[in-house]
Order: sequence, then C-alpha cells, then structure tokens
Amino acid sequence: MAEPDPRHQAALDRFLADHPAVQEELDHLNPLAARAAGMSAQEYRDERLHQAFEEAADAQGLFAWELTLKLTAASAEEFQEQRLEVHKEVAEMAKMPWDEYARLHGLDIA
Repeated sequence: MAEPDPRHQAALDRFLADHPAVQEELDHLNPLAARAAGMSAQEYRDERLHQAFEEAADAQGLFAWELTLKLTAASAEEFQEQRLEVHKEVAEMAKMPWDEYARLHGLDIA
C-alpha cells in the first residue's frame, strides 16, 4: 500500500487520537491473520486502519476523502468550502450540471 499524502496522514493520525478503541485494536492485531492475508504485519495494520476510516466516513454519510478534509480543516466553514470545491471539480469532470450533481449527492448549495 502506498504511503498516504501528508494531509491524509494527518487525518489518519487525528482519527486514531479520536478513536482509542481503533488504536487499541490495531496495536493487538494477530500476525497470523496478516500472514493468512498475504501481507506483512504493517500492511495488514494499514489496511485495517483504512477500513476503519472508511467505515467512520460512511457512518457520517461522507466519502473517505471528505472525512480527510473534515479532520484537517481549520473550521467547519473551511471544510464545507473545500468539500464543495472538490465536488464541483468532480461534477465538471463528469460533465454533469452542478445543480443536478449537488442534488444527486445531497449537497446543500443554497
């Protein structure tokens, strides 16, 4: 697994700080499970961390990249601005009208 970019790594670090139970689970993973999955212990740990992160994002109705923004933004307002900016880029790449894209993804653009 590739190293996460600095912003995503900061989000993962904050996620672990905010979720000590996940940190505890990661600290006590079974090395045999890693071997059975064909991974090193570190690769297995990284994979489990990313799964927990994605599950937390999903539980909040967010994509994992949105949770990264949320955990690294200086304020809720900055998070919303960054989030909408990225969604607008995605809508443009998909050649979809912004209002249709926003409605499809439940974005408040009012």
